Amino acid sequence: MTALRRRTTSLLLLLPLTGSAAPDPAALRAIVDETVRPLMAEHDLPGMAVAVTVDGQSAIFNYGLASRADNKPVDERTVFEIGSVSKTFAATLASWAQVQGKLSLAAHPSKYWPALKGSAIDKATVLHLGTYTPGGLPLQFPDELTDPEPARYYRDWKPAAAPGKSREYSNPSLGLFGHVTARALGRDYAEAVETILFPAFGMTSSYVNLPDTARPNYAWGYQDGKAVHFTEEPFSAITYGVRATAADLLRFVQANMAPQQLEPVLRRAVEGTHVGHFRVGAMVQGLGWEQYAYPVKLRTLLDGNSESMIWERHPVRRLKRASVPAGPTLYNKTGSTGGFGAYVLFVPEKKIGIVMLANRNYPIPSRVKAGYAILERLATKVAISK
Repeated sequence: MTALRRRTTSLLLLLPLTGSAAPDPAALRAIVDETVRPLMAEHDLPGMAVAVTVDGQSAIFNYGLASRADNKPVDERTVFEIGSVSKTFAATLASWAQVQGKLSLAAHPSKYWPALKGSAIDKATVLHLGTYTPGGLPLQFPDELTDPEPARYYRDWKPAAAPGKSREYSNPSLGLFGHVTARALGRDYAEAVETILFPAFGMTSSYVNLPDTARPNYAWGYQDGKAVHFTEEPFSAITYGVRATAADLLRFVQANMAPQQLEPVLRRAVEGTHVGHFRVGAMVQGLGWEQYAYPVKLRTLLDGNSESMIWERHPVRRLKRASVPAGPTLYNKTGSTGGFGAYVLFVPEKKIGIVMLANRNYPIPSRVKAGYAILERLATKVAISK
């Protein structure tokens, strides 16, 4: 039996149905299958889990293998590395800390990490760190850097621009953002995410520090024909360290789609990650999530998730009034590790959210095209049924 034929489906009612205009389960499965099957074949993906929510009705579709060595299929318990989608949890924790009065986005990092006092990085604010706009921190830390709290790296850093003038996607930027958040809370970062956020969102199979009990469900990623898991670097727990099931990640997406159903503090924290701060072309950078006015053209979404946006510096425009978008909005985030590729997108106004997890790091444009295709099919189906 080929990997593509190994498919299971699970219906999850994670939010109440609302006089549902969602497609029936068979139609939903057909929409996902028509996109995912060719995608897996084109990129030789060992396995995938695709979670979809439409108007409160949710389903998980599992494909292929979590481990080729023992022919283990992907199922509802399979834990994937979600890569930089982890950054949305750092953003949510920071927003939660701000709501609690523990963290100020307008403060400078030395307020929470005094070792940075007087350095160039301390001219930036916590908000700049969380939006990749401190002035030119690179995409990755140097390979030779092993210090788990690299204060010297940040003290020695030389900016290429003034804070708030350009966006350069950066693990050191977001990593420092998460680190000062944890220091502001007086807690270990991983412990804070695992004890504050995951329980609040009902995420019972998500981890920063993977326990031994979860290892049998931890998928292997595949890179150059080898089975791999990510290796740690400074602040990797913050920037790409979350491991989760598709169902758990969908619960997080649903909370973001309907924050009004959350308790007040958590609601304000989630809504804080939806506030747009800087515009880069058609994309608005918030905390964690990247935003587009919806409907959005595929070309626009591809440009916002392009190699250029990942590797290059782009001028930004600070929004005069930082606020939650007034009109329909698509939120998205990609994530990658050496052996895994993830993509998450949702449109609250359409009541549609999609989680795509694979145990191979396949091209981001292919993820975006697949996610967009599923979204547009679902949006059309819902519109017709209404």
